[in-house]
Amino acid sequence: MACISSNQAMTTAIGLIASGQCETVIAGGVEFMSDVPIRHSRKMRKTLLSLNRAKTIGQRLSLLGKIRPDFFAPELPAVAEFSTSESMGHSADRLAAAFGISRAEQDEFALRSHTLAKKAENEKLLKDVIPFKVPGRHTVTKDNGIRPSSIEQMATLKPAFIKPHGTITAANASFLTDGASAVLIMSEEKALAMGYKPLAYLRPAYATPRVLEKAGLTLEDIDVFEFHEAFAAQILSNMKAMDSDWFAKTYMGRKSRVGVPEMDKFNCWGGSLSLGHPFGATGCRLVTTAAHRLIKAGGQYALVAACAAGGQGHGMIVETYPQK
Repeated sequence: MACISSNQAMTTAIGLIASGQCETVIAGGVEFMSDVPIRHSRKMRKTLLSLNRAKTIGQRLSLLGKIRPDFFAPELPAVAEFSTSESMGHSADRLAAAFGISRAEQDEFALRSHTLAKKAENEKLLKDVIPFKVPGRHTVTKDNGIRPSSIEQMATLKPAFIKPHGTITAANASFLTDGASAVLIMSEEKALAMGYKPLAYLRPAYATPRVLEKAGLTLEDIDVFEFHEAFAAQILSNMKAMDSDWFAKTYMGRKSRVGVPEMDKFNCWGGSLSLGHPFGATGCRLVTTAAHRLIKAGGQYALVAACAAGGQGHGMIVETYPQK
């Protein structure tokens, strides 16, 4: 499920425990963006599939005769929606244009993410990063994409997708990286019986308004917000949509707007723009960060949300376990 793979893994785990099928589940995800599979072109894939179904030698020879030199060109890796082949960067550029999000606004939000992530790292708040020895190389001890810059430096970068007038650049988009994450999920009874002190409760559902309604909460009840930052434009566009009565009535079937989070509660230790976005791992990273932020702030509820390719989305309420 692309960017919400580990979100879905956690949701599935909770369902298994709630239905009595499991008592203990490890849920997580992993991504190797440095070594992705290189596929044949779509033309070649279709031909090979047809060849596999051919029943006679004549049918096979006919298909082989249709192969052209350009069929052998590999399909280079791209962060693209499989069904449309449109890159997510192009989608984000169109989203920014539709909601009137400027390049300056995106750069400012991205700089905020990097600055807050660096501050959290210096204060040793990012507790869930486990050192990992890369075989034959060095040991990775911290996220290596946190790079606070300046608005002036960011403004010099050229558009990465829609050229020359797009607003998405390398500076205001999440960077691709290797990564893995996991969480240990149990019922409260099982955890206490095994001597574990739960970090937080998970209460999943889909999309911000629905998860709030299902939990009987409002935005004002939320102490911590952890949203996936695929692109600065994506976050800022969603903020505008959530704050629009017209959008709520036209596209969400609601009588009034959802409202927007208070920014002093929003992604305060950085986000995907600064920490990186290994697709399969991001969901668990959001949840564990939300739990630690809640404990440090003495809050009760966090709202975790993420978008994914194909118009998918995921929302989850994280509630602190009573700290004693």
